[in-house]
Amino acid sequence: MGLFSFFRSKNGHTNGFSNTGPTTTQPLPEITEDVFVERNKPADTVAPEQAGTTTDAGINTLFQFLEKNYEAKGYDDALINPDTTHLNQNLEALKNDLARTIRKVKTFYEDFIREINFHINSRGRSGMIDTVEELVMKREIAEDHIRQVIEIEEQAKNNEGLGQGIIISYTRGFRNGLASISHHSILRRNF
Repeated sequence: MGLFSFFRSKNGHTNGFSNTGPTTTQPLPEITEDVFVERNKPADTVAPEQAGTTTDAGINTLFQFLEKNYEAKGYDDALINPDTTHLNQNLEALKNDLARTIRKVKTFYEDFIREINFHINSRGRSGMIDTVEELVMKREIAEDHIRQVIEIEEQAKNNEGLGQGIIISYTRGFRNGLASISHHSILRRNF
């Protein structure tokens, strides 16, 4: 007598089920390959060869910050708190955000130039002339970008140039918000 013989009944069938009756098995529906295989790449993924490009933290980051429209933010802020001290605080916050973005971009290029200089020296010692020339060109591009960033930084310190656009945009939105409050609360009244 086996260890699991208690599962067998006396008539020799397992688990009390008998196979003597007719069985009707219906064929299972066919499952297409599309259920398991994704044919399209998701749009939000970055290709591995593009993951380490200089646009990740380079000058494009600064230009994206400068090109944002802050008018809607100013308008919404005015509706929340229509006080000029609130306007001044938010303008200072925008200036600090700009300075932080400039610092991030400058740090990126300074590190990038240091890394390029290392590669220029080591590849030059190995006699890889074409590679060294490509690296020198990349360094010149990075140096040109860092000069542009420094110029934008100096202009922002003097409240002029590209950095002034975000201040003007935010202030315009804030003033439009104040005008909207006045229009809805005072000018619509009939007296």
